[in-house]
Amino acid sequence: MTCRPVPVSRETGQRAQEYPDRTLDRARQLTADASHEMRTPLAGLRAELEEARMHPHQTDLSEVLDCALRDVERLEAIVADLLFLAQVGTNLPSEQEMLDLAELVRAEASRRSFGVEIHVKFAREATISAVRMQINRLLANLLDNAQRHARRSVQVQVRRHGAVIELAIADDGPGIAAPDRERIFERFARLDASRSRDKGGVGLGLAIARDVALAHHGSLHVEDSPTGGARFVLRLPANMPITKTWTSHPSRVHGDGE
Repeated sequence: MTCRPVPVSRETGQRAQEYPDRTLDRARQLTADASHEMRTPLAGLRAELEEARMHPHQTDLSEVLDCALRDVERLEAIVADLLFLAQVGTNLPSEQEMLDLAELVRAEASRRSFGVEIHVKFAREATISAVRMQINRLLANLLDNAQRHARRSVQVQVRRHGAVIELAIADDGPGIAAPDRERIFERFARLDASRSRDKGGVGLGLAIARDVALAHHGSLHVEDSPTGGARFVLRLPANMPITKTWTSHPSRVHGDGE
């Protein structure tokens, strides 16, 4: 029997040819961005050590060490986030497990006794198939971002829409301008001062969150919040529902079930 080649449209073939180029371009851009971000703390570390070496008797050793440690910690954070990004999407199906997204959100929110208050509203059936460590990191990054920019409170809701589980995290901060709502998910993206990285983080938190969502066949976008700030919406495929009875949790987390 003669095997005939499967016909491929010109458009499909062109996309297939362009894909390696786009992947290579993205890798090159990431390398350039990471090099730039790491250069700043490295330059600061070098300057501090050189100054101490040139003027040892005029140097406060404790202050020099504190500054050096801060630069090292920033470098470690950048490297750790880059390694995490490299691992997203490479997990085997066996590494996924059935998880209740509402329970994961409740657990992450309940650990946050610091910062602005978090008000939560949970669905009782919000089961997904996911890699626990990655979903936990996604939740932590979104809540970190919301608390960092909120003025008074953060509103969190988990609910189910048919075959989709939706998580919405809204803050009452300065919000995000429409032209920037895709750019904020880029690695090391820079926005205006109102939502800058000076308030914390290394500029990879939202990029990690978006990549984790896509790796789990979901989506993550940002829109206007009813409270005036930004509202991040995560949608993931639902799995078989489970029944969970929620109890009220103390501290700064305020929640109820639907």
